[in-house]
Amino acid sequence: MTKRAILLANLGSPDAPTTTAVRRYLNQFLMDPYVIQLPWILRRMIVSLFVLPTRPKASAEAYQSVWMPEGSPLIVLSEKLKNALQARLTMPVEMAMRYGNPSIEQQLLKITADKSIEEVLYIPLYPHYADSTVTTSIEEAKRVIKKHGLDITLTIIPPFYDHPQYIEALVTSAQPYLEQPYDHVVFSYHGLPESHITKLDSSGSHCLKQNNCCQGSHPAHKTCYRHQVMRTTECFATQAGLERQRYSVAFQSRLGRAKWLGPNTEDTLRDLAQQGAKHVMVLCPAFVTDCLETLEEIAIRGEEVFKEAGGEKLTLIPCMNDDPAWVNVLADWCQN
Repeated sequence: MTKRAILLANLGSPDAPTTTAVRRYLNQFLMDPYVIQLPWILRRMIVSLFVLPTRPKASAEAYQSVWMPEGSPLIVLSEKLKNALQARLTMPVEMAMRYGNPSIEQQLLKITADKSIEEVLYIPLYPHYADSTVTTSIEEAKRVIKKHGLDITLTIIPPFYDHPQYIEALVTSAQPYLEQPYDHVVFSYHGLPESHITKLDSSGSHCLKQNNCCQGSHPAHKTCYRHQVMRTTECFATQAGLERQRYSVAFQSRLGRAKWLGPNTEDTLRDLAQQGAKHVMVLCPAFVTDCLETLEEIAIRGEEVFKEAGGEKLTLIPCMNDDPAWVNVLADWCQN
């Protein structure tokens, strides 16, 4: 029987909430051609001239507001997930980050130090397909395997945006919050430049080119982030019994001047408050683990925006993190 190891992969985090550490992290992240999809020289100019001079200080302050005693929230919570999954399995489990530490290279070398390992089940922890998350993680794993001549089979779990087990775990983890009184639920997904969507549409005439392009069936949907987040929302709402007028979809974390998917989350929160909503719930299904984008961007800044516009309370529904329902799903995928 093939001896298998599990490698979970997430995006990553700076090593410390300092300007220096954040600058190092942002440089690695933003110089990835799958993230800023421009030729190297243009990417280098944008990152060096417009991002790194100012953004690291502001981002470091944001990280400081949510940093845990044990370290970065994403790293700490990812480690808890890894440990919970390891407790369910006999095969080794490791957690890697695409940027920062522990790197995919470090963790693959750690796994394959055991020469009896023949297969690595690789699980990028992104429910929805995007080149800037899924593709870059897979390509990095392949690069490491080729560079070091690792004699292993890499088996990859694909995006699971509408997998019934994922949807059930997501609803189960959110249910205690949805049982509280609220006016509206906002599904806030990480944004993407629209060009990332249209570039992957081989037909060139479907994604963002037609009304209701995310509805129905089309070959482009296999790699269309927007279709997949809409599908997650639809599946969640159906299973949780949400009334259509009581939830909406928005996109957060815009960067730069390119046209991004909309509507923007902060604009949506502002509009809801101005329309009379007093208590909103915000769910962030693009993330399986809480991080800067949920704990600071939504729970702190998002709440400020909502209250300034007349709202009274914003509740961030936590990501699944190490919720037992989610750990059970991952364990099942690893074993089967």
